[in-house]
Amino acid sequence: MIQITIIGSGNVAQHLIKAFSASKFIEIKQAFSRKKEALLHLLDATKIVTSFDDLETADLYIISVSDNAILEVSSLLPFNNQLVVHTSGTSSIELLDSKNRRGVFYPLQTFSKNKKVDFSVIPFCLEAENTADYKVLETAAKSISTAVYSINSEQRKALHVAAVFVNNFTNHLYQIGQEICEENQVSFDILKPLILETADKIKTLNPVDAQTGPAKRHDSITTDAHLAFIQNENQKNIYKILTQSIQDNGKKL
Repeated sequence: MIQITIIGSGNVAQHLIKAFSASKFIEIKQAFSRKKEALLHLLDATKIVTSFDDLETADLYIISVSDNAILEVSSLLPFNNQLVVHTSGTSSIELLDSKNRRGVFYPLQTFSKNKKVDFSVIPFCLEAENTADYKVLETAAKSISTAVYSINSEQRKALHVAAVFVNNFTNHLYQIGQEICEENQVSFDILKPLILETADKIKTLNPVDAQTGPAKRHDSITTDAHLAFIQNENQKNIYKILTQSIQDNGKKL
């Protein structure tokens, strides 16, 4: 059994605590939070510490904090030569203080506080400085997920950029679509089957092959009509940029 200490109390940290608590192969040794009450709904109070000096020996320490706090937190850990990892998609393994053995334990998923996720299908991107430490990370990841990958820091950065496009930017487009619906007294629910079908198609089709719509068809009558309809300048600019990008992509094929 692997003993794990979680350092942090945000969305990712809380989801990891829930997932590891359900695994028979993992023991959550401790969790660090500056405010103990942030984790009391997940762990017994005796396992939650608010001072780094109270951290006990564990097999793996997972730092799950904002990227700009990783270096500071890792430097404040009161021990040396332990396996310490972060969960960031963009930060290099070298951002961690070198007094400990370093690694990355990155779950590639969007986490919201009150939205349950199925960890069994979440990809975990792992990196370590030596084979033995990688095996520890791999065992921990496989205790909660069936999708585990060896990914270096540069590859992980590329994945995170790609994830922003397919998740964060796409979600923002959902918001714009909802705003347009609401401004015109139309239920956004009408679009939800389309959203789900669009996402489902890429399970079997390459995104290029799945692309449809007036931009793909070079239907300038429709795109011009859409642009005339849109009054919000920000929405109009986004529409133009995406239309041009789709059409430029078609020229490359």
